[in-house]
Amino acid sequence: MNYISRPWTVASAEDRGHGKLWPMAMNPFRKSGDPYPLVVSMVGVKMGDRIALIGCAHGARLAAIAGKVGLSGRAVAIVPDQSAADRMRKGAEHGGVLVEIEMAPPTRLPADDDAFDLAVVDDTAGLLGTMRPEERVRTVRELLRILRPGGRVIILGAAERGGFGAILTRAQSGPPFTATGGANLALQADGFRSVRTLAEREGIVFVEGVKPR
Repeated sequence: MNYISRPWTVASAEDRGHGKLWPMAMNPFRKSGDPYPLVVSMVGVKMGDRIALIGCAHGARLAAIAGKVGLSGRAVAIVPDQSAADRMRKGAEHGGVLVEIEMAPPTRLPADDDAFDLAVVDDTAGLLGTMRPEERVRTVRELLRILRPGGRVIILGAAERGGFGAILTRAQSGPPFTATGGANLALQADGFRSVRTLAEREGIVFVEGVKPR
């Protein structure tokens, strides 16, 4: 079915004082229903939230999260490279969701202190797991900086595979960082509180941490 997309203008990069912003398109006739109800529910995003999406292994999944903030909220995707930006852009356009996209390393997030209520880190393709330890420390500290006091971080990690797939995956890249508790330890070590694994469902591990008030 054909639909009409209308470009949505966002503030310029110069006005915001950091990296490039990519305007998205709003699809006024997008299909109803949520294809990612589990992810959206586990993340706990709500109308009016200011959310930062860090990394992008799956654009449609992150767009489903971003779409819940509504016009009263703000969703910013901070991705490390052009391929991740393209995935986020396609996911947002397909879902008719307004997202600002910036390219920057997760070790230097282009955002003000206390700017967000929620940060969602997509580690399902190994964003955190493939970092050097010192880079991971800087990334976690950056997440802590950009969240408001009481704000939350949710890390989406790949669950461990079973059978022959697990043997092959471990031989190639080692066990998944988040699934084996690495994300929990990293958040606890650098200032987050109430760190816990919320669930492991549909191949995704959900880890939450809270910035102290």
